[in-house]
Amino acid sequence: MFHRSERLFLRPAFPEDCGAILAGIGEESIVRNLARAPWPYTMDDARNFAALPQDQRLPHFVVTVPGNGVIGSAGMGEHEGEPELGYWIAREHWGRGYATEAAGAVLRIARTLGHRRVVAGHFTDNPASGRVLRKLGFIPTGRPGKRFSLARGQMVESVEYALDLEADMDPAPFARAA
Repeated sequence: MFHRSERLFLRPAFPEDCGAILAGIGEESIVRNLARAPWPYTMDDARNFAALPQDQRLPHFVVTVPGNGVIGSAGMGEHEGEPELGYWIAREHWGRGYATEAAGAVLRIARTLGHRRVVAGHFTDNPASGRVLRKLGFIPTGRPGKRFSLARGQMVESVEYALDLEADMDPAPFARAA
């Protein structure tokens, strides 16, 4: 599965992407904000990520900027039986709206796939991710959360969100993403 947004191209990871994946995610300040990535993140981890099979119901992608290559990843997984949005963007590309645009593209795919609700979360010490989620229309559930961080090796306080994809959505959050 492939998807084009205004500035980005989302596609499956290829084996030749491993170096770019490692270069983008391979710093502790990025990995510590992800639940399932180990620290230190190695080339073997990048190879394993690139080799992950695609679940047609929960696709995941590398995020590319045409002409610049891989700048991150965005996709869906599962959390407590519900489809969950996840993403990361390489530090050198922060502050350009790429996380919001890539995550918005994944949400459009989720809606096309028939998902009615998507959840997401962020560790409390990563408020930038919360800003991305709120721009996309996610609403905090109000439920206190804790998630295991593989990189940190422990449970970490989190803020949990949900987005109803069936509601008449204001297209503005997606327009602002670009």
